[in-house]
Amino acid sequence: MTTYFVSRHPGAKEWVRLEGISVDAVVEHLDVSAIQSGDTVIGSLPVNLAAEVCAMGARYLHLTLELPFELRGRELTAEDMRRCGARVEDYSVQMGSQK
Repeated sequence: MTTYFVSRHPGAKEWVRLEGISVDAVVEHLDVSAIQSGDTVIGSLPVNLAAEVCAMGARYLHLTLELPFELRGRELTAEDMRRCGARVEDYSVQMGSQK
């Protein structure tokens, strides 16, 4: 079982390290085909990729922030992320029926 942290942001990578969250691989882009049942993926994935991760039997932990408007589009430091209440939250995502 592998734990992946998915982010291209240096501040997020530093935040996960400072929080003591144990990860096996830090990747900037998730290759969903590499995910296996029992793996854990941490990040801010688009909902369709989060659903694929869950469909493969992996756990998805979403990196959640309460980001004020003035910080949107900026690179955040680990401290910025802490001030914005950064946390990981467990989600189970599945695709609904198509109409």
